[in-house]
Amino acid sequence: MSKSKSQWDFGELFTPEQTRKVLSVSELTQQVRGLLEKQVGSIWVSGEVTNLRAQSSGHMYFTLKDTASQLSCVLFSREKVQHRELLADGQKVLLQGEVTVYEARGQYQLIVRAVELQGVGALQIQFEKLKQKLAAEGLFAPERKRPLPEYPQRIGLVTSPTGAAIRDVLHVVQRRNPGLEIILAPCRVQGQGAAEEIAAGIRLLNKFSVAAVYDRRLSDDDLRRSQTAVTNKLDLILITRGGGSLEDLWAFNEEAVARAIFESAIPVVSAVGHEIDFTIADFVADVRAATPSAAAEIITEGMFASREFVVDAPLRLRQIARRQLARASENFDSLTGRLSRLHPRRRLDESFQRLDDLQSGLLRGLKSGVRGRAVSLENLSGRFLRVRPAQLLKRRRETLRQLEHQLNLLGPEQVLSRGYSITTDAASGEVLRDAAQVKAGQKLKTRLKQGEVISRAEK
Repeated sequence: MSKSKSQWDFGELFTPEQTRKVLSVSELTQQVRGLLEKQVGSIWVSGEVTNLRAQSSGHMYFTLKDTASQLSCVLFSREKVQHRELLADGQKVLLQGEVTVYEARGQYQLIVRAVELQGVGALQIQFEKLKQKLAAEGLFAPERKRPLPEYPQRIGLVTSPTGAAIRDVLHVVQRRNPGLEIILAPCRVQGQGAAEEIAAGIRLLNKFSVAAVYDRRLSDDDLRRSQTAVTNKLDLILITRGGGSLEDLWAFNEEAVARAIFESAIPVVSAVGHEIDFTIADFVADVRAATPSAAAEIITEGMFASREFVVDAPLRLRQIARRQLARASENFDSLTGRLSRLHPRRRLDESFQRLDDLQSGLLRGLKSGVRGRAVSLENLSGRFLRVRPAQLLKRRRETLRQLEHQLNLLGPEQVLSRGYSITTDAASGEVLRDAAQVKAGQKLKTRLKQGEVISRAEK
């Protein structure tokens, strides 16, 4: 039984063909490109280089692959990238760049901005995993970094009491600010259990700093009236040790140390190893110093600079200028990153890439054409040999002799040899075919089989 229709049921007013939205290939590709650049944007990706191709233009094209997938990559010649010359097939790399779509082929690709060579051991991999985890949780966020007090009076020091680092720190402090008070939380800085001792030292100094305020047993009113109650409060904590291998410094890459630094109510300075060494503690700390001595100089900078302000005024101005320049450079880099996708150079880069593709296609076509011409020449050579050119040449010569004989029979010399002659006007050379053309006294020239006769007409 059919269903009854309502008086308002008009059915479909428009066919699906009339209501569907149809995109061109270019429009669809542009939409996909916009989504990729907006949703993915700048990323880091690792893999193995394969199919590396360097163009004469300086641009480099290659594929980044892992065990399951592959990604097309392009490194333009204008990018000042370290390790560019070390790229090779089979090289494991970590790339930073922007994901986009090369519209000419409808293919998504990575425009490379930075290259880091890989192939490190298990510790480095563990380091990178922990770094990524803590970064995702915001432990490295620049906005949570706290400034150091300009004139610290009392600091906490977490390090080995027998290491070279403590001697370097004390030497610099004694030279630049001998009045600075240091509270030591001794701990091991290497080996099994060192990370737990470092974390415990940081927490111990935080408790000590809080206790220094209230252990005087003053009332709240007394605390508000007196500033002496807070003079024992720690201004910052320095965790440090000397240089060493990745294994030697590993205690400062442990999550326990990172959490203790993050939870510290007191600003933390990290100075672990040498200038080239970076640890998780450096990323979490409020300030990272290249060496223990450099950390001591940073901590005492305010007092040292104020004491010798007049003498060191030019140096101080240069330091301020460098910091301002560094901040301006960071702002500029940030703006450059945001505007790079809108810069006309992007379209120019794609044109360069398109030109490289066309150049490669032209070379392939040229090689194919040369091969085709060679095949044609070989075929013609075979045909030429099959028709026996000697016989053909003999027949052509015989035909030529027959035609020459016929031409001689029809030539004027044959007519003259039979007794005929040709008379022309001696002045103009015009052939005379009618006696009416001749005038009395006109000079004539008559050509015979042999020789010519010059005459003058009488009538």
